[in-house]
Amino acid sequence: MTAEGVEVTAGEGEREPDPSDSLRTFGAVVQALREHAGLSRVDFAAHVRFSKHTVESVELGRRMPEVTFVERAEEALGDTGALRRAARHLTRGEPGLAAWFRRWARLEKEAVSLCTYECRLVPGLLQSEGYVRALCENEIPPLTDGELEATVTARMDRQRLLRDRPSATFDFVVEEAVLMRRLGGVGVTCESLGHMLDLCSLRNTTLQIMPADSEFHACLAGPACVLETRQGQRRAYSEGQENGRLIADPKEVSRIQMRYARLRSQALSPNDSLGLLKRMLGAL
Repeated sequence: MTAEGVEVTAGEGEREPDPSDSLRTFGAVVQALREHAGLSRVDFAAHVRFSKHTVESVELGRRMPEVTFVERAEEALGDTGALRRAARHLTRGEPGLAAWFRRWARLEKEAVSLCTYECRLVPGLLQSEGYVRALCENEIPPLTDGELEATVTARMDRQRLLRDRPSATFDFVVEEAVLMRRLGGVGVTCESLGHMLDLCSLRNTTLQIMPADSEFHACLAGPACVLETRQGQRRAYSEGQENGRLIADPKEVSRIQMRYARLRSQALSPNDSLGLLKRMLGAL
């Protein structure tokens, strides 16, 4: 839910909000070349004329290396040109998306189908702007204004998937209790339910509500997502506090998919779910 904060260390300037894949890869290459050359971080820091702390931050993918760092590192590590070429492809972390979620977010953009079960809050792809802001305002520790706006922007941009990819299917199963919670107040709840009704009118989007009084439940292990790639591969994702896990093991993905399939048979039908959503909105 949160935007990622920016850490500032005295004398070192701004660090990256979170490591991107390219920063981590570049850092690993720097570390491997340094170790191959038999240099400690202290020795290497003297060669590149940056602090040991900066060297460590670059190697761990936490900091975008300056041009002078790349040039001096090249000279100290054999001047092969590899670091210069690699540095051209460096990208910063994606603001507004939790670090552990970014790989999954990239897979979502290419998926041909996405199935989501949520028991804690409205799924991100169905959240209204007011609902996102209410989530951010409930964050502990509190977000800065910049972090809040970055989260709202990232969430709304991600949500464009539903309209921009009409040939992909998006299926959601959401607990009734989630929709009953008046997060942010009645006004925000009305906006949220109306927004969900609007999105679920799209031909590629289906919502099913899991009744609060159901005697059966196949997904008691917690929220989960399953997607299928264009190549026919399936991946799953589960999330908890301060972490998320991308699952590629076929056996694990298969178990989660089986649970989701059973859950869909236990939830209200799409038509009955939309009917319930309309009644909940009318009662506010």
